[in-house]
Amino acid sequence: MNILFIGDIVGKPGRRAVKAILPDLIKKLKLDLVIANCENAAGGFGITEKTASELFSAGIHIMTSGNHIWDKKEALSLLPKEDRILRPLNYPPGVPGRGSIVYRASNSVKVGIINLSGRVFMGLMDCPFRTVEKEIEAIKKETNIIIVDLHAEATSEKLAMAYFLDGRVTALLGTHTHVQTADEQILPGETAYITDVGMTGPKNSVIGVKSDIIVKKFITQLPKKFETAKGGWMFSAVCIEVDEKTGKALGIKRLCIKE
Repeated sequence: MNILFIGDIVGKPGRRAVKAILPDLIKKLKLDLVIANCENAAGGFGITEKTASELFSAGIHIMTSGNHIWDKKEALSLLPKEDRILRPLNYPPGVPGRGSIVYRASNSVKVGIINLSGRVFMGLMDCPFRTVEKEIEAIKKETNIIIVDLHAEATSEKLAMAYFLDGRVTALLGTHTHVQTADEQILPGETAYITDVGMTGPKNSVIGVKSDIIVKKFITQLPKKFETAKGGWMFSAVCIEVDEKTGKALGIKRLCIKE
């Protein structure tokens, strides 16, 4: 089976990119499941019910997130009622929403999706390593196919998690930095890996924000209000070919399409 993971969707340009590219990709790549990170989908910060509905209608099945998922207050009421939108599993107990799901893909095969947050240069979270082990044990009772989104800043933390889970999950995919890396690979235990899937959003920007705002912030060191850049878009994703019986990754292909 073929699974597509779309990198961090940023604002209206990101949503436009998904609607322009995804329908044809589903047919061309014979996709059985589409997952995307949505934490910046609404105006570049957070998610709303309206933007989520727009992305589901475009062909996305499951959405993961990260530290910006709560930037829109609506998320506090949206996530508890929408199982298809995940927040990091290793938030402390009592946080709204869920961090994993077992979803039946279009080919009727069950796939486990887990969302994690890193801790290096990020907020205070429970240990993602210990947290994910327990969740994998539970999901393995239903399926051997498990996709993990590790939303993290440090490349070392992402790679360490990949080797920690190698052979136990189908794929460990990094998100958060909005810059696509060129290290897609199949690890020795047949787990697919990439340090960062990249961004689906405004092409001419600094990780989705108007470039002049970020440049001034670096020069002056003064706080600036971030605004999502406008103009053309870029679409970043990876396509993973999976052995349905074993849950092992057979291949991973990086995609970067620009308007």
